[in-house]
Amino acid sequence: MEFSGGCGGGGSGDDHHDASDPHRRKKRYHRHTAHQIQRLEAMFKDCPHPDEKIRLQLSRELNLHPRQIKFWFQNRRTQMKAQFERADNCALRAENDKIRCENIAIREALRNVICPTCGGPPVTEDSYFDEEKLRIENAQLKEELDRISSIAAKYIGRPISQLPPVQPIHVSSLDLSMASFSGHGMLPGPSLDLHLLPGSSTNISNLPFTTMSISDMDKSLMADVAGNAMDELIRLLQANEPLWMKSKNDGREILNLENYERIFPRHNNQLKNPNIRIEATRDSGVVIMNGLALVDMFMDVNKWMELFPTIVSKARTVEVLSSGMLGSPSGALQLMYEELQVLSPLVPTRQFYFLRFCQQIEQGIWAIVDISYDLPHQENQFASCKTHRLLSGCLIQDMPNGYSKVTWVEHWEIEDIAPIHRLCVDIIHGGLAFGAGKWLSSLQRMCERYACLMGTSNSTCEQVGVIPSPEGKRSMMKLAQRMVNNFCASLNPSNGQQWSTLSGSNEFEVRATLHKSTDPVQPNAMVLSAASTIWLPIPPENVFSFFRDESTRPQWDVLSNQNPVQEVAHIANGSHPGNCISVLRALNTSQSNMLILQESCVDSSGSLVVYCPVDLHHINVAMSGEDPSCIPLLPSGLTISPDGRPDQEIGGVGGGASTSSNTGSVGGRLSSAGSLITVVFQILVSSLPSAKLSPESVTTINNLISNTVHQIKAALNCTTSG
Repeated sequence: MEFSGGCGGGGSGDDHHDASDPHRRKKRYHRHTAHQIQRLEAMFKDCPHPDEKIRLQLSRELNLHPRQIKFWFQNRRTQMKAQFERADNCALRAENDKIRCENIAIREALRNVICPTCGGPPVTEDSYFDEEKLRIENAQLKEELDRISSIAAKYIGRPISQLPPVQPIHVSSLDLSMASFSGHGMLPGPSLDLHLLPGSSTNISNLPFTTMSISDMDKSLMADVAGNAMDELIRLLQANEPLWMKSKNDGREILNLENYERIFPRHNNQLKNPNIRIEATRDSGVVIMNGLALVDMFMDVNKWMELFPTIVSKARTVEVLSSGMLGSPSGALQLMYEELQVLSPLVPTRQFYFLRFCQQIEQGIWAIVDISYDLPHQENQFASCKTHRLLSGCLIQDMPNGYSKVTWVEHWEIEDIAPIHRLCVDIIHGGLAFGAGKWLSSLQRMCERYACLMGTSNSTCEQVGVIPSPEGKRSMMKLAQRMVNNFCASLNPSNGQQWSTLSGSNEFEVRATLHKSTDPVQPNAMVLSAASTIWLPIPPENVFSFFRDESTRPQWDVLSNQNPVQEVAHIANGSHPGNCISVLRALNTSQSNMLILQESCVDSSGSLVVYCPVDLHHINVAMSGEDPSCIPLLPSGLTISPDGRPDQEIGGVGGGASTSSNTGSVGGRLSSAGSLITVVFQILVSSLPSAKLSPESVTTINNLISNTVHQIKAALNCTTSG
């Protein structure tokens, strides 16, 4: 081999041979110098694929032919690729050997495993065990069939043998495909902290169920029940006399039981129990929201709770059986759980499982039906009262101006297990607590509030004072909404803790409960809530005006320390002047950095005044438009409702929301009747969940309630009232 000392060669360099010389057919190889190789290696690291310009530059710099540069880079790339492949092969070979060794070890361990009981080798299940499993499954299916048959007879009025087969499922306009039945099971707790308004909270972590399995046969029956319920609800919504009649006292629409039993005879067997009473009312009105938006809020359990914080204390979607058709909520069917409350410790909640079915009747018209559905092992769980929500729901009709006309029906079958407190008998038996009028009036008020929040209703939403911007107004409204939600939740704590009587007399009694805070800012704090419900012989609207009047506040509010108060900011959030948010400042006090945030709400079913001390810094944060969800709240307040007693000046006891023997009246005709006032206070016991209740805390909150009640009665000249 001959080496060139001038221009040099390369392992893949230029092949120089003279074709005319037969003795020089052998290729000549040229070895690069160390300097050339070093320069080429450095360039290869920076640019493994040099272009022609770089190759020409290198050829001039290293005194090599451009083809030598090109072939050197090609060979270097091939060499690197081979090295990488060898390294990968070695790594894969080592991994393969490792897996093979593990496989051998596992097989050896399986051969040597012994039964811990008998010491013998393990055996697989034989045909005997397979047959035994089949027998057990057959027995379970037979029990399931018997249970479904009894439920079908109760709800549909015919035995299970007359039902259509499980597949296909035929329900009027109800699409329940297998995809719809895939189900979501139980939603993971504990966070159903549903925020229609960011920062609001209602804790519902402790529901009376954990997990459940719903069979396909149950789902088929649920679909049939929902379809039949929708058909009957539409008939109830569209019918007039003789199915519905006007109350003689207040003009409300109540159900004529005799005609109802004749039209729907399958309910007769449920009315034979003399302890069962029926509540059935219907009401209609205009709502400031379009139909599709209302349907969306009704079918979303989080928004549903935010829409009715004064009525719905807990709600949860157990399973979505159908989500609708082609992106529309029409055909949506859900199994839900709900607790309904009256804002008083004297009234137990109504707890029940129910089906909610939504259907679009025609363009711009929607119907939503609710009907109770008894689940296995859940029938006797709710001890306070046995409630069965019969065909209830609403018809929503779009109006040209973007509003909706809503017709609402509430139909209940109630068997009270525990006696109802004497102060609340009339509002419960009269249907004022859970009747259609209460739902509709609450819906109208909340829709006005949302319109103000979104800035879509300028005529009824005004702000005065120091709130600088629309963002500040929305932030203040969200903060106040969270305060109201927390206040309502405090009357029905999520831990299921019962109210205990602290003190009592012929005039009133104070009840208290210790529970975790409902405020997400301090979720582990322990809070002591106390409440007392009293009756006053004064119309509700007069009592509400008294509590809203700044000049009379020192007569009853312990937070003001009997000092006069001044309103420094005001946000109207509804057509009624009583629906507003206020920021109050107590005058002549040393706590100049402490303000009072207050929201007052009123509709035809009642009113409430909720307030909470908030320091100046946090108020400024909210007014500047920042997120108010980090502001701690521990609200107190008062609720006001009609007493449900018939107006003696009008005379007559008939009518009433209940079509049983217990009746009452509601609305403007109760202007000369009395009121039920519930006073609620909350104090922070400790920021630690393990803290124990001290006697001082009990004494403090008992004195707060007692002194406030006495001051209210004295200010309203009702010192001897019950």
